[in-house]
Amino acid sequence: MPNSSSSPLLSVIIPGYNEEEVLPFLREKLDHVLGRLSVRSEVVLIDDGSRDRSAEIMREFARQDSRYKALLLSRNYGHQMAITAGLDHAAGDVVVVLDADLQDPPELIPEMLAKWKEGYQVVYGQRTTRQGDSWAKKVTAGIFYRFIRRLSGVDIPRDAGDFRLMDRKVVDALKRMPEHHRFVRGMVAWAGFRQCPIFFERPPRKAGTTKYPWRKMFQFALDAIFAFSVIPLRISTGIGLLIMGFSMLEILWILYLRFILNITVKGYSSILIAILLLGGLNLLILGILGEYIGRIYIEAKNRPLYLVQEFVAHPSADQNS
Repeated sequence: MPNSSSSPLLSVIIPGYNEEEVLPFLREKLDHVLGRLSVRSEVVLIDDGSRDRSAEIMREFARQDSRYKALLLSRNYGHQMAITAGLDHAAGDVVVVLDADLQDPPELIPEMLAKWKEGYQVVYGQRTTRQGDSWAKKVTAGIFYRFIRRLSGVDIPRDAGDFRLMDRKVVDALKRMPEHHRFVRGMVAWAGFRQCPIFFERPPRKAGTTKYPWRKMFQFALDAIFAFSVIPLRISTGIGLLIMGFSMLEILWILYLRFILNITVKGYSSILIAILLLGGLNLLILGILGEYIGRIYIEAKNRPLYLVQEFVAHPSADQNS
């Protein structure tokens, strides 16, 4: 629970997967930024099942500095679940989520805190440029954000990732949403509260390589769409009704030719095309239904969202918090 003392506690949540190259730079920058703040702070580092030395480095940070805590998950659960684990273990009155690769500048934390003190409960970073990203990634990201806003009916900010500040009320609201297929930035937008952006130019990665290849980006987009909208089901229904209408017209036309004009229709090619088209549409609609049913199945099992292998904190952390 948030600390009740007069000075608020800031929790900085940083998920990471195979980030051993960038973690020393991250700590150097965080120490500089947090040392200038007028609030108490803690840093919750989440290792999402890394295969390099990331977990070991996080342990070292936690043992050396009482502000740092290391949360080591039992395996790789994905970026959104790692953020969820951090939110569950953050004790702050206000929480900031940022990535370990330093593409989310920690230097913006003081500005975010200033907005929070003005009364805003969510302050999200909105990218004006995306340095280091390929042209294809920039275009597809722009299309995705605009598409999901129209599809979901939720005012999800464009060009905003998970880099954001959240008040404790918002964090508690997120903790009441236990779904497995998570789209955290959409969940925050759905929750509401007073929100405002901070615009920034997103720098390239400080070190290492991206952990979001095209396959993961595609899966992430599907999770966002199916978690926030039933419109794909309605589109399936609309396609089915449209095809049924055309089919009825075709049947009436064939009956007219056969019994009124006495013309026999010879259409092997058209029949084959119709079969292939309807077969493909059936498989597409079944696939959409399968996505929703599969998500219902996963939620019905009610398994924990993640498992923690180890939690490391400095012996004096409780005394200083």
